[in-house]
Amino acid sequence: MIEAAEEFAAALPPGRALIGLDLGTKTIGVAVSDTGRRVATPLRTIRRTKFGADATALVALMAERRIGGVVLGLPRNMDGGEGPRAQSTRAFARNLAPLIETPITFWDERLSTVAAERALIEADASRARRAEVIDHVAAGFILQGLLDRLGHLARHG
Repeated sequence: MIEAAEEFAAALPPGRALIGLDLGTKTIGVAVSDTGRRVATPLRTIRRTKFGADATALVALMAERRIGGVVLGLPRNMDGGEGPRAQSTRAFARNLAPLIETPITFWDERLSTVAAERALIEADASRARRAEVIDHVAAGFILQGLLDRLGHLARHG
């Protein structure tokens, strides 16, 4: 697991997409990038059961898409501190790490769900449709935040 975006960028294999995950208590929102790592696309929501089944689904998806790195939304408190949800996300990453050979990093997700909800309302999505897609749309915001940071690092060293 790598905390700094610069170190994460250096650890990534070239030409491979990234996966973004928004971990909830009941679901995992999943988004993927293009291989050029410019655009995040919301993909799907996985209904959580137990870690083994969740991990198996993610590992299969990562293999199918030839994923080169994982970004997990880190739910910080508004004051920047980490509470129980952030600790749960870090534990998930520690458990996932031995199962995959790709670097894992975190991205501050404090406002991702709010931004996703706003975007879906602007797109005139019904309440039922918003509930169905909010998690993977939020994962898209998380992944896009990291992609934008990596793009900035590539341009400005």
